[in-house]
Amino acid sequence: MASRLNNLAAFHQKLAKADRILAICGAGLSAASGLPTFRGAGGLWRNYEATDLATPEAFASDPGLVWLFYAYRRHMALQAQPNAGHHALAALAKKNPNFLCLTQNVDNLSSRAGHHQQQQQQQQLHTLHGSLFTLQCSSYPSQCTYIDQNNTLDPLCPALAPASASASINPPSNDPPKPSQSSKTIIPLLDPSTPLPPIPKSHLPHCPQCKNLLRPGVVWFGESLNPTMLAEIDAWIDQGGPIDLVLVIGTSSVVYPAAGYAEKARTKGRTSVVTVNMEVDDVEEEEGWMWGKGIRRRRSRPEEHLVFQGGAEEWLPRMLEPVIGVAKDDGTYE
Repeated sequence: MASRLNNLAAFHQKLAKADRILAICGAGLSAASGLPTFRGAGGLWRNYEATDLATPEAFASDPGLVWLFYAYRRHMALQAQPNAGHHALAALAKKNPNFLCLTQNVDNLSSRAGHHQQQQQQQQLHTLHGSLFTLQCSSYPSQCTYIDQNNTLDPLCPALAPASASASINPPSNDPPKPSQSSKTIIPLLDPSTPLPPIPKSHLPHCPQCKNLLRPGVVWFGESLNPTMLAEIDAWIDQGGPIDLVLVIGTSSVVYPAAGYAEKARTKGRTSVVTVNMEVDDVEEEEGWMWGKGIRRRRSRPEEHLVFQGGAEEWLPRMLEPVIGVAKDDGTYE
């Protein structure tokens, strides 16, 4: 049996026969753009876990602190640039109207790469967890329906200016840090030993319609995803015929409902599930399951599954080249 790890030729054979393709993307897609994930070892912001700040309860308790966290993330996302993985998926969407991408990322880098939600009269990108650049009323939708989309103002207001004076993006590198880099001064916002003065609610962004506080338009822990969006995704999976390829990119598929889409999309004997992730070592078969580090997925036939270990920016352009061609010098395909 041919190896299922980093087998580009085997993937190209599957791609040549594929019509309907589903991609499920996580934070690993944007890692090469230099964005912090706030997960794993060292994944803290001022000694806070992201899960401690990304809740309605945290916002109700200290909206100023939560807004500083998200203002910092907005600033970093605006400084970042889409990487080769984003551009490859955007090019695939333009070439194949039967390609649907579900992203858990809120950084808008897919859209900035030209991967728009509405293309070729088809919905081709769903942002499962919302966007850092959407503002909505904190009483939405029960009392007020105000939403401000694609708001890239940085800073949003004077009180959040410290979040926009942050360090610049540093894309991942295998090179050792230069002395000037290793001695870089930590800015006060990111230094847990530097107290943050409380921000009065009156100094934070407010809804122009009802005067309540505005909040980031992202899905917090304990909140439900947009039901209309979920219905559209289910309809695409259920009503359009068999899905030929499922690409699981930069995620271990542990967050639901995204974790369930790969399995839901599979059709026995037809669908191939292909994983692209940094952590997929020790791939092996055991009692009808495919295992990788952080990955566990039922299989119907061993040859259906391929795994590519490495960054999406490294693999996706090579994997999709037979369909999208070779990128130009600026990284785009048009």
